[in-house]
Amino acid sequence: MLPEIHEFLGCRTPDAWVQAALADQETLLIDHKNCEFKAASTALSMIARYALLPDLINMMSRLAREELVHHEQVLRLMKKRKVQLRLLTAGRYASALRKQVRSHEPVKLVDTLVVGAFIEARSCERFEALVPHLDEELGRFYHGLLKSEARHYQGYLKLAYQYGDSADIARVIERVRVAEAELIESVDSEFRFHSGVPA
Repeated sequence: MLPEIHEFLGCRTPDAWVQAALADQETLLIDHKNCEFKAASTALSMIARYALLPDLINMMSRLAREELVHHEQVLRLMKKRKVQLRLLTAGRYASALRKQVRSHEPVKLVDTLVVGAFIEARSCERFEALVPHLDEELGRFYHGLLKSEARHYQGYLKLAYQYGDSADIARVIERVRVAEAELIESVDSEFRFHSGVPA
């Protein structure tokens, strides 16, 4: 799956982000926990919004459960490592990507699914970038998550093609790919799991 994900994304994670993550693993874990919760919340909101699409409902229901399990797993790791909970502001990444979503249906659904695929693909690629540098326990945990994020990326993209036109989806992917790479490669004011290069 990793070669496909590398091809899907417009760039690789800069080494400066990896170094920032290794230097601030507490913020990494807290924001990762938040990301898992947001992923579950997004899946649940899609179930509510698209309540007449059974394939979408089934996938999002499974995804929400899995993301909440990951949320609990990160919480347990934090407790074990004595990482205190604290409030973090949301990074710019997800809100900036949502600006790429067109406002009218049915393309709003398709664009939302494509954006979801990019977020899951980037999460997978970030875990891959981190794993070789982490301690055994965290490295093993993130390696396991890498596989589930790759599966989620596939699920989002499959649904996009199910509900959309393939030529239109190709254009959307290219547009979101450019925006996503810009967010990853540009200087960011704060370090987060999906942030750009820390200032």
